[in-house]
Amino acid sequence: MNLLLIFFVFNTVKSLEVRYTETSPEIDGVIEDVWKNADSTSNFIQVEPYEGERPSERTVVYALQDDENLYIAFRCYADSIKPIACYTGNEDHIKIAIDPFGSKTTAYYFIVHGSNIKNEGWLVDDGRREDESWDGVWYRNIKFFDDRYEVEVKIPFKSIRYKKGLEEWGIQLKRYIGGNRESNYWTEVTILAMDMVSKFGKLSGIKPHAKGYYFELYPEGFIRYDRYRGEEGEFKPSLSLNFKWDLTSQSTLNATVNPDYAQIEADPFELNLDQYPIYLEEKRPFFLEGKDIFRMSDFGEGKGFYSPFNLFYSRKIGKSIDGNPIPIIGGLKITHKTEKWNTGALGAYTDDYAEGDSLIEPDRGFAALRTKYKILDNSDIGMLFSGSMTNGDNYNYAIGFDGVYRKGISQLIVQGALSDNDGKRGWAASSCYFGWIKNLMSIISAEVVDDSFDVSEMGYVPWSGRKRLLIVSGPFKIYKKGFTRNIYWGPEFIATKEPGSDEWSFLGGIMINPNFRNNWGFNLELNAGKYHEVDTNYLYRSINLSVWGNGPNYHINFGFWYGYSYNYYREYLAYHGSNWLSGSYTIIPQLSLSMDSNFWVEWDPDNTIVSITPGVTPRLNFFINADMKMSLFNEFVMEIPGTRIGDTELLTNRLGFLFSWNFRPKSWLYIALNDYRVQDDESNLQLENQIGAIKAKYLFYF
Repeated sequence: MNLLLIFFVFNTVKSLEVRYTETSPEIDGVIEDVWKNADSTSNFIQVEPYEGERPSERTVVYALQDDENLYIAFRCYADSIKPIACYTGNEDHIKIAIDPFGSKTTAYYFIVHGSNIKNEGWLVDDGRREDESWDGVWYRNIKFFDDRYEVEVKIPFKSIRYKKGLEEWGIQLKRYIGGNRESNYWTEVTILAMDMVSKFGKLSGIKPHAKGYYFELYPEGFIRYDRYRGEEGEFKPSLSLNFKWDLTSQSTLNATVNPDYAQIEADPFELNLDQYPIYLEEKRPFFLEGKDIFRMSDFGEGKGFYSPFNLFYSRKIGKSIDGNPIPIIGGLKITHKTEKWNTGALGAYTDDYAEGDSLIEPDRGFAALRTKYKILDNSDIGMLFSGSMTNGDNYNYAIGFDGVYRKGISQLIVQGALSDNDGKRGWAASSCYFGWIKNLMSIISAEVVDDSFDVSEMGYVPWSGRKRLLIVSGPFKIYKKGFTRNIYWGPEFIATKEPGSDEWSFLGGIMINPNFRNNWGFNLELNAGKYHEVDTNYLYRSINLSVWGNGPNYHINFGFWYGYSYNYYREYLAYHGSNWLSGSYTIIPQLSLSMDSNFWVEWDPDNTIVSITPGVTPRLNFFINADMKMSLFNEFVMEIPGTRIGDTELLTNRLGFLFSWNFRPKSWLYIALNDYRVQDDESNLQLENQIGAIKAKYLFYF
């Protein structure tokens, strides 16, 4: 009987009908009488911890609409497992994902946690990656009863984009049970494929009739106090303006004027022993929203076997010079999405930056244009143009082409790019296949970057001149029962020609990656081989171990990397490595303690430890309620000369506090403090800068 049920569930396209209601549900977490007229569904199936099994608890989902909104309600029974509501740790939650274009590659997702904390974003690349940059207007509430909890969600049609006239959207529903860490989905999901948009069920009969201007206007007012080393403190009040206008249900215009892009909490310290600059994550709202459009195709987060050509790197706009961001005068962005096409254009202009009478950075314009076209059901081809220009003699342009072929859980990417930096022209090409043949997982990745390829003014492709081939293949085994959930092991081969080198390097290795049913796992890699860089031939060897675990009130990740290779920070060949530990622990449901730490260790060519550099950042997070949070952190960066622990010096110390209150959709109040101190020549910590800020952002929604 179980096998018959699983066959039926996996081989039938599920459908949930959206019925019209004259009476709109009140979003209070109580499924009232109006929901009796709704269509419902309840046949969920488990994917974790036991793939394909019946859920431990029953879940019923309802769907309704009026002219302006889509309504979804969950009734989550809890006959044997008590639901968990915890602001800072493991808790029950529900997830709704909708594909309102029939794209089979991209979907909005909405998550409501047991504590009533909400999250939203995009599923992209046919569900292979989550993009949290989308911040939309929607409403939710949750209420607990003795034998269940209920969730109501309202999604205004004018807060999302959709294909006009399309009455059948893709939809996926999920329920997570925190008590036994169980994930149940409505449509087919497996450990290998996970949440593929192309496998969604159908939300039928949907007919938006929203009226309004689809217009969001949100001014930001802020006052900052800045004090820098050797200078008097200064108050800096300012006002910026942002707006978003959905020109149609498929096209959106975003603009910003005089934005406040100073980073209150700076990028975390990282000791860079590599030859390539560190990639910095984007944190600024204007560039975050819709950022997925302006990137070349990728395999998703955590897939380090492939580096896409990042021709548009938004951190170059308003970049920081000695801790001071270059002012951004304004920015404009327009995006358009249909079932087949996904197009975006972005422009921004930065002011000049000077120190005294010296011009450090001239005023500069930036532009990006991206278009993708869907082919073969859920594959696509595309083009990306990016550019930066000061004048006719100071410019940097690039154009890239990419294609993605997806079949089931396998994916093939092909990319090519051309660049022009003040007349210096170059090219680059890469391709990668990642997929399965039965239980054999294989990765083949190849990359060639011309010596003259240069996107340094607006992109992040720092490895000009590099050539690389990677081959990984081995069995991937899934266990239906027992302690081990799945395991991969297999050999790997890497051939690399480093920039400026005339010789190839060849590495062989092995990888083993088990995941256990108690939500622990590890990844171990061993590599060795002949290597050539900086005109030196040597025997490269490395070991890399990463261990992770999730429990009822903790999350932890720790490990190390040690290798014998060239240390570009010291400029010699020697052993070096790092040890890391990060995690969080829930003290009470509202309060958690987390920590990020790293210990870099460096040897000299005589195998003597010359330096240990610890970086430790403890953090306290406290939730007042689901929309109000306080965070206090302190970043310590130290240096131990050799192994003389008694001579440890504190190099820098950064103390920070942040209060945030999301008092209505897309409306925030922030209070932030930051004190950064650096060791002087006499080994004393001296003030580098202090920042205090109060910032308010209010949404006017039409």
